[in-house]
Amino acid sequence: MEVKNKWIIVTGDSRGIGFELVKKLLERGARVAGWSRHDPEIDHPEFRHYQVDLSKSGDIEKAWEAGQKDFAAPVEALINNAGYGFFKYLEDYTAEEWQDMYAVNVFGLFYASKMVLPEMKQQRRGHIINISSIAGKEGIAMATAYCGSKFAVRGISAALYKEVKEFNVKVSCVMPGSVNTHFFDRTEATRANPSMLHPEDLAETIVHLLETPDNYNPSEIEIRPMNVRYQ
Repeated sequence: MEVKNKWIIVTGDSRGIGFELVKKLLERGARVAGWSRHDPEIDHPEFRHYQVDLSKSGDIEKAWEAGQKDFAAPVEALINNAGYGFFKYLEDYTAEEWQDMYAVNVFGLFYASKMVLPEMKQQRRGHIINISSIAGKEGIAMATAYCGSKFAVRGISAALYKEVKEFNVKVSCVMPGSVNTHFFDRTEATRANPSMLHPEDLAETIVHLLETPDNYNPSEIEIRPMNVRYQ
């Protein structure tokens, strides 16, 4: 797909991977809607930010309806990038902390995908890209809640691909390793550092996935840093 002049939705656009992705899409001429709680302060005529709590289906519905009016075009892609995590031993988590993490990482993806899929299936084109993690493939100590949510993202992606491929809608799951973003602000065990993956590089990879030919579905992409050091 050529992204120029196409309406694309990016969740979690205020910083990190989502922020870099919005910038790269705009550079290529895409028309971008960003969904998150905080304004990324990107000033561009083809960008609209909608204040959305991804854990609330009502917020997503309002953003979807506003975007349809503002862009007046069919949606071509959804990148479910929003997510967060923090790390404790399982017995030290509260039930509320688990619920909050799943509300964004899993239910937010469900709400957003549910909103765009009827239009994508009707127009017989579209691409949903879900950002999971290496933690969606491997268990990590003190990350039971986060791993569980990201395993869910991977499973949802694999099943959804089989549901919508007959409608020519693509589903891709991206599983990056450690990324040099604010994600690690919530843990003392690991700090973000330059040896991790760079968010702008991941954003470039995601744009490349969108630009693949129609008969080409990159279902799972695993990306790891070469020489990561933890601190």
